[in-house]
This record gives sequence, structure tokens and C-alpha cells, in this order.
Amino acid sequence: MTTLLVTDPASGETLRTLEVDDADQLVVAARVAHPAWSATPAARRGAMLRAGAQRLREVVDDLALLQTRETGKPLADSRGGVEAGIGAIEQYAELGPLHGSRSLRGGVGASDWMTRVSRGVAVLCLPWNDPVAIACAQVAANLVVGNTVVCKPSEKTPLATAEVVRLLAGELPDGVVRLAVGDGSLGADLVAHPGVDVVVHVGSRQTGRQVAEVCAARGAKAVLELGGKDPMIVDAGVDPAWAAEQAALGCFANAGQICTSVERIYVHREVADAFVDELVLRAKAMRLGPGTDPATEMGPMTDDGQRALVDRHVRSAVEAGAELRCGGAPVEGAGSFYPPTVLTGVTPGMVLTEEETFGPVAAVQVVDSFSEALTLADATPYGLAAVVLTADMAHAQRAIDELAVGTIKVNAAFGGAPGGAASPHGDSGEGFGYGPELLDELTRVRVVHLEPPPA
Repeated sequence: MTTLLVTDPASGETLRTLEVDDADQLVVAARVAHPAWSATPAARRGAMLRAGAQRLREVVDDLALLQTRETGKPLADSRGGVEAGIGAIEQYAELGPLHGSRSLRGGVGASDWMTRVSRGVAVLCLPWNDPVAIACAQVAANLVVGNTVVCKPSEKTPLATAEVVRLLAGELPDGVVRLAVGDGSLGADLVAHPGVDVVVHVGSRQTGRQVAEVCAARGAKAVLELGGKDPMIVDAGVDPAWAAEQAALGCFANAGQICTSVERIYVHREVADAFVDELVLRAKAMRLGPGTDPATEMGPMTDDGQRALVDRHVRSAVEAGAELRCGGAPVEGAGSFYPPTVLTGVTPGMVLTEEETFGPVAAVQVVDSFSEALTLADATPYGLAAVVLTADMAHAQRAIDELAVGTIKVNAAFGGAPGGAASPHGDSGEGFGYGPELLDELTRVRVVHLEPPPA
């Protein structure tokens, strides 16, 4: 029997050994459960999800601790993610019954309308960086529209998601939501299964392209968020200390392991020296440690493999002429720790500016104008998000109009209203990943024309 080891990235300790699941059994069970679930009134589905959310609220601290143990996240950050996930369940429980049809004006005595129906069986292939929040949102959105769900968390971080699925399943009919434990080979089997109607994949660009090809070959729907190389523009005239605070947050939160982490910084020469000095001070002052320690400001990387990738990107940049201002080497001792790292003199063509790093690295390039910053920020096949720090609203409007990304954040590294959508551009993916618009992605349109029979 194949097993899966789950380890603590802060210590290397084995947390649990899990048995790997069979793709066919999971999909068949979800397929059997689908007709009755899709026929359940949307309000009833929403009520069951609200009951499940309440069960999760009763164990928020336990879920946060479990997530911290497997991801390395600082505990406060982990708790915030759990609470956000529960909030997403409650939000979709309310939105689901409102998600419906629109009427069309037909001929006299006729009625025309478009209604939305569930797609069928949904497979969720989810990432390791924020497992509970993402799982909660995607599971709830699929369930509330009538899809049944096979939820496959990353093999690196399945434990908290497994508990979420177990608690939600206790409020739902049998087979409506199932956990899939396994590595990439199980994910590939699930994506290729002929009984699967929609795949939600949040992960790497390479894997996402494979998912898209497999789904296209058999007509399944694919919703993809595939990472990014998100830029931050620091304009002339901004407070360099405030800008450095935003950059530190954007680059170092969750050890740089957020889909919308800042990976490239373009700072105007007018404020560059003061900005970099402040950023280096903040990076050096951050306290690394296990996420369970309340004093920890930044935890470890998810594993040694991810840490090694980050280190390769940094070393390659230094060899190509970048200047290392702080950090830049794995922390010795137990755990997959890598320090907050700042490099200046970064230039286009470096691996650090071309490929997703997904680590606590601030890669800084000085520019002479806002126009130059816009050009460099857009010089990537990715299109997930961008941050613009500016006091010039004309510049802000230019960025909104010109940057080819799905999300633009002006004067904040992170943020957004609850219920906000995410729609990646370019190589960063396809389809709405969150918000009410996600419900459209997960359903089909059925067009109805109705006339009375002849008198």
C-alpha cells in the first residue's frame, strides 16, 4: 500500500503518514452522489454549508495550529487564513441561492430564459501555500451550485484540509465531498478521469498547461490560477519608509510564498537609495522561527526543495551582476529556513526577473521614469497582479489602463474587499478564481424557449 509522509518544515519532523487514495473510487463515488445533490434546492445546499462553517468555527484554533505545523506559517497568519476560508464558505452559502437565470424578451405568448445548471463532478487540485483558505472557497463554491467535489490538497500540506473536508462532510450527504490524498500522479489520474467535468487547478504554470490540454481533449472545464511574477512600482514622490514597509510585506509575508507576492521591484531613482536602505533594515530585523512561536515574523519555506530553488535564483542573479544587500543563503540548522533577502542591480534577463521564485526575495531595479517602470513591469508572460505605489493619480490611472494583469493594487501590497474576484491574465491562468463570478465558471448555461401549444 502506497503511503505519504507529511513533515513539519520548521523541524523536519514527520507529522503523519497517510494512505494514498484511488482516483477511480473517488470519482465514481462523486458521480453517484451528483444527481441527488444537484436536485437539492440551492437554499438547502447553502444551509448545509452554513452548518459546516459553524463546525469549523468551533475549531478555528485547532485548524490554525495544524496548518502552521504543516506549512510553517506564523500562527496568527494561519488563523487569519482559516477565518478567511470559513468566511468564504458563508459567503458562497448566501450567494448560491441567488445565482440563477436571466429572462429574455421573446415572441408574444412565449417565454425565453437562461438558467444555470451544475457541471457535475469537480476535481480541485490545490496548493500548499494557503491550503485551508483556498480549499474552503473552492469546495463551497462548487458544492453550492450543485457540483460534487473531489478535493486533492498538495501532498506537502494535506492535514488541515483533510480536517476541513471531514467536518464539512459531516453536514452533507454521503459522497458529496471527498478528500483525495496523494501526490502529482494521483492528481494527473483525477484530471484525466472521464467522469470529471470540471477541474480547478491552483499551482505551477507547467502543470496548469498540462491540465488545460487534458481537459480540452475531452471537453472538461478548466479553471486555472498558475502563479505570477508580480511587479511593484515605487514612484517618485512617495515616502520611501512607507514604500519599504509595503515592499517588505509584499515580498516577505508567508516567506514570499503567496500567489500575489511581490517578486520584482521597480523604484524611481529619486527615492531609490532611501527606499533600499529602509527595506534592508526591515529585512534584517525580521525574526525567523517556527510558526508556533508567537515572536516569529517569518516561518520556513515549505520544504528544502523550494528553498533550494530560491537559493539558485539568488545565486544566479549575484553571478550575473546583482548586488546582495542582505540574506542570500539558507539558514543553517534544522528546518527549511531562508532569510529575507534584498538584491539591487537586478536586470532583465536574469532568472530572478524571468521565472517565478516564490520565496522571500526583494529584487530591486532602479528606473528613471514611471513610463520605464511600466514597460519593465509588463515585460513578462505572467499576468496575475501588480502593485503601484504612487501619489500621482494620473500615474495610477495609467497603470490601471496599461498593465496586462488581472489585479492591480494601488498603494497597498495586499488587500481587497471580501467577495472580490480574481481573473489572471496571460500565463498566470484562465477564468475567475474567486468572487461571485466563480459560480459562473462552475456551472453551465441552459437556454430555454417556451411556447404554449396551439389552441
